[in-house]
Amino acid sequence: MLPLSAFSSYRKLADVYDHLMVDAPYDQWMQFTARAWHMTGTKPYYVAELGCGTGSLTRYLLERELEVWGVDLSADMLEVAREKVRRSHPDASVHWLNQDIRQLSLPRSMDSIVSFCDTLNYISDADGVRQVFARVFDALVSGGTFLFDVHTPYKIAEVFGNESFCYRDEDVAYIWQSTYDEGAEAVEHDLTLFVAEEDGLFRRFNELHHQRAYSLDDLQKWLAEIGFSLLSITADFSTQQVEEDSERAFFIVQKP
Repeated sequence: MLPLSAFSSYRKLADVYDHLMVDAPYDQWMQFTARAWHMTGTKPYYVAELGCGTGSLTRYLLERELEVWGVDLSADMLEVAREKVRRSHPDASVHWLNQDIRQLSLPRSMDSIVSFCDTLNYISDADGVRQVFARVFDALVSGGTFLFDVHTPYKIAEVFGNESFCYRDEDVAYIWQSTYDEGAEAVEHDLTLFVAEEDGLFRRFNELHHQRAYSLDDLQKWLAEIGFSLLSITADFSTQQVEEDSERAFFIVQKP
């Protein structure tokens, strides 16, 4: 199974994303979100999801009868999300914004903002991450929460590293080669994807994706510089602290 988020920037193949992410733990992201809101004693109504992709987690948020803004850089992803949510939640209060989250601009202040599936690892430099943090801070009400996750440096270097992966079923096949740059603490994913057409032939697409690792110390420092209060950092959908071999770190921060 393709690791989470490798296809998050597809322009032409947004429909394939859900096929490849069928086993993604959206329920666990929602459980973390609910746990964080309970821990902070907040009961949000206005919620923004950054990097919402095709709207799979958005649907979980809508189950809580929230008003949701789904934000993504890919217009194709948002089109899939719009249609998917229209079918599953025809009366939902949901808004779609095609934006770069480094220039996030929301029409009102939010009670909570969430960003999962390692969205921030796709920001290629520290200034970009700080821009996101600043925009999120400005978009929250006082007492509002920002919940997000990142791949850890261990995940980027040791799990992705210089590894090859492949997958095939009757509809889709891919070959994926990762190349790790130790100096930049970043990984390049070279993806070759084959998608079945109606005539039985497979059409080939190539994509190149980059993910950058950020140390937890740096992330904490930048959040504090912006003005956030750090409430919690935990590992891998659990309530345990992040260890050296943890693959995903979850942050709960709050605007004073």
